[in-house]
Amino acid sequence: MSSTATTTRKQTVIGDPVSNDPEVSQALLEEIFQDIQADLRYDHELNGCLNCGICTATCPAAHYYDFSPREIVQLLWTENLEGIYDAMQEKIWACAQCYTCAARCPFGNSPGGLVMLMREVSIKHGMQSAKNVLRPFSRVMLKLISTGNQLSPDMINPDHFADWGPNISKVEAPLKLLRKAIPMPTLNTTETAWETNLKTSVELYTIWEETGVLDQLETIDENLFDVILDIMDEKREDWEDWQDEQDD
Repeated sequence: MSSTATTTRKQTVIGDPVSNDPEVSQALLEEIFQDIQADLRYDHELNGCLNCGICTATCPAAHYYDFSPREIVQLLWTENLEGIYDAMQEKIWACAQCYTCAARCPFGNSPGGLVMLMREVSIKHGMQSAKNVLRPFSRVMLKLISTGNQLSPDMINPDHFADWGPNISKVEAPLKLLRKAIPMPTLNTTETAWETNLKTSVELYTIWEETGVLDQLETIDENLFDVILDIMDEKREDWEDWQDEQDD
């Protein structure tokens, strides 16, 4: 009777003995990796690694940040759980999602796609890194979810984005004058920016609920989640009232 031996690429990684960071349980490390690995895109994005470095050599982010697409692939390919967790605290947020790495990899890997999976899992687990990165975009998320529209140009000003630092002063050009030359009147001001109708808004909320988007939002920004929930309840009541009026 023959038996087939099971193998794993999983490395035993020793943590930093001088770090002040709290120890992360092995169970949590395995759960995080399993969430990444369970995604349907995982096997499509990771096919092996020759360690050639082409992805890092052509990566724009690698030139400016402590980020290497090759490192991401190696961490996942070797199932380096602690290394994966460590990369999710900062490094994965340096990726510009340009997918130059995917276009150049001779093995057909997509480090950018793998980074996207790691970002989604970091949001699912409410990691502080995800909260820090997404916090400045809370006003954008509020507008998108509440009105169905993204930023309108006149929202980009020092009053709305004070947390963007001194570079925000660069947008104090005569933007109203410049925008008149753009043939997109619906994007000219907040007042004229398009809004989705009531029925579509309710349908979008339902999609966000069923797909878990709102659950993920709650783990990242509970205050924003509560605001969105109030808006959602109000719009659903308005939609029900409108339907009742039609029946009458």
